[in-house]
Amino acid sequence: MSAAIDVERTRQALASSTLSQGLAMVGDRWTVQVLLGTFLGLKRFEQWQQVLGIPRHTLAQRLRKLIDLGLLRPRPYQLKPLRHAYHASAKAMAMYPQVLMMWAWEKRWGGLQSGLPDALLHRPCGHLFAPVLTCQACEQDAEVTTMRVQLQPRSPQAQTPPTRPARTTRLVWRSATPAGLDHRVDRWNLLIVAAVVLGCHHFDQLSQALGIGSSTLARRLQNMVESGLLRTEADRHDGRRRRYTLTDSSRDLLGYIVCLSRWAGQAHLQQASSIVPIHTCGKPFVARVACSACRQEVHAWQVQPQYRNGQPAAALEESD
Repeated sequence: MSAAIDVERTRQALASSTLSQGLAMVGDRWTVQVLLGTFLGLKRFEQWQQVLGIPRHTLAQRLRKLIDLGLLRPRPYQLKPLRHAYHASAKAMAMYPQVLMMWAWEKRWGGLQSGLPDALLHRPCGHLFAPVLTCQACEQDAEVTTMRVQLQPRSPQAQTPPTRPARTTRLVWRSATPAGLDHRVDRWNLLIVAAVVLGCHHFDQLSQALGIGSSTLARRLQNMVESGLLRTEADRHDGRRRRYTLTDSSRDLLGYIVCLSRWAGQAHLQQASSIVPIHTCGKPFVARVACSACRQEVHAWQVQPQYRNGQPAAALEESD
């Protein structure tokens, strides 16, 4: 990106992007923790509270929110007193690509790995694999350096009312304790990473593009630099200004960002994003998560998590 970046256009594109709207829906710390717990096999109120240490009122709020979004479906498992188990819907299962991308990021860069599977087995090819972000059009690997971005800003639209699928799909990673996302990976840090990808490298550009107050942004940037998500140096053209750039760890967040953006646009909002990445093959980039061994696209029911301590493998269950 050049120094002549149109920051106002970038602000409009970010504000109306499916990434921003997706993070607003499911990007807060506790919602992410509850969702990840669902993928790791938690389905009862007491399990989430015990494993995550989440306050009862906060957990009740997040569960209601996820039910309203059509991501969880409650089913009674005890009548007196009435208690519910919460199962991931097919709409939630469409989030599996970003779950794989975050697993890969946590294994390489995260500090909270105790409850994550040690490895993943791709059952169709029979090999342990690492999830690889690829382009759906050409099936080649994708990273920040292999893409350019087109901005198509528009006025933010009202979100589509949540719909609930007729069928429930459950992925169970039994007996696992969810580690959660690394504390560095939250909604605002992901938006800051996205803004830097779009060419906002200076404090004033980031503040305008994201609408963050100066003191809050200063603390965020300092924490991101100290934790290795950003690099900072004096600007070559104006030594009074600091320039912020990505590190290897923040570049690796691209997979999670683009998969979440795609899920929000397709599964919930039913609209294209105002930020359109173009892969080096010349086609609009559509995220595809592939097996590193056989290069085929990976689906949730094909993955068997592996644990060193012999915990049971995952089971995919479908019910009406």
